[in-house]
Amino acid sequence: MPGLDNESDGTEMKGTPTKLVCLRRPSGRVSRRCSVALGAFGVAVYLLSAAAPGSATVAASVGISAGTLTATIPGSVGFTGVTLNGQDQATTGTLAIDVKDASGSGSGWKLQATSTTFKDAGTHTLATSATTIATSSVTDSCDTGATCSTGDTNVSYPYTLPAATTAPTATTFYNAQANSGMGNQTVTPTFTVALPATTYAPAGGSYTSTWTITYAAGP
Repeated sequence: MPGLDNESDGTEMKGTPTKLVCLRRPSGRVSRRCSVALGAFGVAVYLLSAAAPGSATVAASVGISAGTLTATIPGSVGFTGVTLNGQDQATTGTLAIDVKDASGSGSGWKLQATSTTFKDAGTHTLATSATTIATSSVTDSCDTGATCSTGDTNVSYPYTLPAATTAPTATTFYNAQANSGMGNQTVTPTFTVALPATTYAPAGGSYTSTWTITYAAGP
């Protein structure tokens, strides 16, 4: 190269036929451009010095506050009307309960119920075990706009709704075990009321019952 001599600084890469030669300028200073002679192939690669890349550590954080567990429970449940025909019959009704677990705790929740005995306007009643939830008769689905985790229940079905003249202690008819049931979702149980062939035609045209549905944190 013009202005440079071919004097080597004597640096040799051991163990290979490759020799690193740094050329000196006429002034005696070593050039910043070095050639690497690759043995018999006669190929030269020129290495140019470059600044080392820089880096920085960046801290990121997201502030999150816990919400609450709430539920919206309808004020009534309607059952399909029945005409007595001398045979055992049953009627069904659904109750869509919107559970909103925004607590962020993952502690789960439970839905419990109790009731008074179905009674007509006179003295006739239905059995205290008349109302049940059959196996596979509860659905749980995420609300629109919520990527929820639906409840992982450990309730055994069929479930019998407690009933008496005075409503007895409530029992759990659906729950979300720990680390499930997070986010907004709708739980819809289908209740079945049994009407045996011996059912009396009700005075006033219907049997009525008062139900109490509660929700609470924890499975």
